[in-house]
Amino acid sequence: MCEKNNALPVEGLAKPAQISRKIDEITRRERLLLAGVLAWCLLAVDAVLWAWPHGMGVTAAVFGWTLLLAAALGRRLFETRESRVLLMALLLLAVSFALTSSFYFRFWNFLALLVLAPVHACGLSVEARQPWWALSMVPERLLLLVRGLFGQLGAAFAALVPAGKKRDPHRVLSAVLGAAAALALLGFLVPILSSADALFAAATAGLRRFIAEHLTEGLCKLLLALVLTPFLFGLVYRLRRPAPAKERTVPAIAADGLLFLIVLAALDGLYLLFLAVQSAGLFGGPEYLSARGISYAEWARSGFFQMVGVTAVNLSAILASLSLARREGQSWKALRLLAALLVAESLVLLASAAWRMTLYVTVYGLSFKRLMTYWGMAMMALFLLTAAWKVRRPDARFLRLAAPLALAGWLVINCVPVDYLVAKDQVDRYLNGASASIDVEYLLYDLSYDALSQLERLDGGMLRRDWYTGGWRRLDALIAEQRAEAAADCANWRSWSLSACLAAGRD
Repeated sequence: MCEKNNALPVEGLAKPAQISRKIDEITRRERLLLAGVLAWCLLAVDAVLWAWPHGMGVTAAVFGWTLLLAAALGRRLFETRESRVLLMALLLLAVSFALTSSFYFRFWNFLALLVLAPVHACGLSVEARQPWWALSMVPERLLLLVRGLFGQLGAAFAALVPAGKKRDPHRVLSAVLGAAAALALLGFLVPILSSADALFAAATAGLRRFIAEHLTEGLCKLLLALVLTPFLFGLVYRLRRPAPAKERTVPAIAADGLLFLIVLAALDGLYLLFLAVQSAGLFGGPEYLSARGISYAEWARSGFFQMVGVTAVNLSAILASLSLARREGQSWKALRLLAALLVAESLVLLASAAWRMTLYVTVYGLSFKRLMTYWGMAMMALFLLTAAWKVRRPDARFLRLAAPLALAGWLVINCVPVDYLVAKDQVDRYLNGASASIDVEYLLYDLSYDALSQLERLDGGMLRRDWYTGGWRRLDALIAEQRAEAAADCANWRSWSLSACLAAGRD
């Protein structure tokens, strides 16, 4: 009779399987990069979040970010054409903050930087498959950004452990959180104890005064930079060590061309009727309009913004038709013909809008919005010409041409002294009698320092309302205050700009 062998093995019971956690591989270079990321976060917090209006501080932050990427990725930063183009656009946008003092351009350029910098950075990863001008790039690079910011948080804490020692990121995290909590509690309790005991208050008065004057703001900036550092370092770390990505193909969509034929035919017929009516107004003159109870000024000042919006709708309809319709048979040829007709009608609509805008500007003069509308019309015309090229060659990628055009157009308008041109036009019209009044408040407070040199051509003794106090003051005194503000901007490197310094130098 055989006995069952129930004897335990010599080594005893088998231990439950341990789940090993992946510890990020950290090199000496990446430890140096962690220090660089912390320094950049301090710069960004100090120059961007703590300074308004944004000026040289944003320029320094963007150039610092570029140097950080160069240190992390080396030649890979300049290998592809896409990276070089986006990097150049990024740096030019950053330089604009050191040149102009226009609130509008600074606000829009700041938003553009918040979009362009992640698009460029995530495009440096080998995980990026879509080009920057493709719509499919948006979800891909958004996912890469989220993974970089939140997927490698342990890398920063692993980099704090000296080389050769057993790494325990959680212990490092506990030490950092403990130190932050201790500082917060000390900052909360010391004032309470000082108010509770006069002797303790007298003993710590000098220390508390020094902290209040020098360290409170600095500690806030440091804590915020420390909070941001793990996220930014995780992004840089993932750019250096990307995970392999699978190639994904998007199935082509092809719909019945009859759907798009009907839509384009309806639009073409509508705009032919609209343009016929528009032609009667353009060539009939004030007499034709007055016979129908419409004043010429009312007709001239309405419609140009709507025409720009209508042109954008037409452009979307053309691109959707050429991209989604089946390319077969006579219907495809007819669709291309209708699309070409719609492009031509849209260009005529833009010309009509520009004509009416010019009539309006002739009477009321330029403003920032009107000049930017001219720029928008020019860009829309370029997009329509790009669509015409796609009608001729349907396999051409519209965004591959339109995206660089849009980026270049925005960089070009940043080089135009818009506020100076607007102020010069308004002052010229007032001085030569073309306009009986001038909106000095608009030129003084809505535009940048570039308008001050033109305002000085007016009578400095005229009384104007001060927007800050509501009272009436001399124009020369208001201009002097604006120049003093410009000098204050130049005195701080964060808000420094060439526009402000030129305005301050005319005192």
